[in-house]
Amino acid sequence: MSEKNQKNVPNSTKKSSYWWLIGLLLIGVLIIFGGGVVARPAIESELNRQASALPEFLQTETLRSWLEEPKSDSNQEFSSKLSELLQQDEVSIPDIVEAASDSVVTVSIKSQRRRLDSTGGILNFGPFGLQIPQQEERVEEIQQDIGTGFIVDSGEGVVVTNRHVVSSRDGEYLVFDNENNEYAVTRIYRDPTNDLAILQVEGLRKSALPLGDSDQIRVGESVIAIGTALGEFRNTVTTGVISGLGRGITAGDGFSMSEELENVIQTDAAINPGNSGGPLLGLDGRVVGVNVAVSQSANNIGFALPINVVKSVLENFNTTGQFERPFLGVSYRMITERAALMNEVPQGALIDEVVSGSSAEVAGLQVGDIVVSINGKKMKDEQLAEVVNALKIGDKVTIAYWRDGEVQTIEVELKVRPEGV
Repeated sequence: MSEKNQKNVPNSTKKSSYWWLIGLLLIGVLIIFGGGVVARPAIESELNRQASALPEFLQTETLRSWLEEPKSDSNQEFSSKLSELLQQDEVSIPDIVEAASDSVVTVSIKSQRRRLDSTGGILNFGPFGLQIPQQEERVEEIQQDIGTGFIVDSGEGVVVTNRHVVSSRDGEYLVFDNENNEYAVTRIYRDPTNDLAILQVEGLRKSALPLGDSDQIRVGESVIAIGTALGEFRNTVTTGVISGLGRGITAGDGFSMSEELENVIQTDAAINPGNSGGPLLGLDGRVVGVNVAVSQSANNIGFALPINVVKSVLENFNTTGQFERPFLGVSYRMITERAALMNEVPQGALIDEVVSGSSAEVAGLQVGDIVVSINGKKMKDEQLAEVVNALKIGDKVTIAYWRDGEVQTIEVELKVRPEGV
């Protein structure tokens, strides 16, 4: 168009073009803003859903702040960071410790001790020779931190610890939370088979720790131990790795006599006297073991009971209100593959003793029999005690055993441990 013709364009046409341009811009703004308003509730709903999938105690203020506080990054980057954090459970060790410590308690005992006090001062020589000051007996009350525990039922104030921590029948047991609040232990249930005890604690209303699956852990995984180290330093945290599984050892906690422990988790996370009964946590914040002992003959070797043993005990306890569990009634030694080949016998559990009146005696098992399998589970792959502990009182099981050169089978009804055994 020539310059002359441009000058002849009507003003109304120019104004109409401006209004069309402004209208298009307004429509674009409305689309962008409206899309954001519509999408935001959906995004927030999804983020909250992912956060709620975490164990309750891991929904810390730090994680909530990711949802509530505005970020300077773009929405896409913010969403991917949160998704990675929540879905892959990549929570830092300090976050886990801070959240879990609220559910870990110190176990303390209050008892009385007699003490002799001299009332006559220092020794002195009188007219009749050496005079010994008179002594008076007085009773003093002492309190000592002796172990650790952790909450498994927040509504009822139920705490798990080791049996040896609360083995004394004298004195009053107390627990202290991470804020040093004191609570009275009203009931103690001691497991006669495992080194476990359940404490009923009055007024303790703290969140419970989530329990993991100790069958799924692997050597080399990182772990965290929390406890009252040396019976003095509460809420002590140590870290390490799982250095062995399925150990059978003789160990002690430093306060009591040593004992035989089977199928325990070995770790190099420092577990000192006083840590007994505390949780061994994985990096997902779930309990994989209960710290039970330290080796008396080595450094940096501690042991923990697998949490699946504890879960089985708790399930039985919640059902029956007591620690009774099935009792086969045999002492045995495991025959290794090499020993089996050398002696031309099957691999399994060689019976050394049969308890009088037990399920094994009633069924006809004898000393010298080799238990090959229980309900199809071969003893070369499983420990006899583990298989029996996973069953219930009254269960009928099929036991295959080797005697006089041939394998036979019998049906055994599992009963409770006879009194006095």
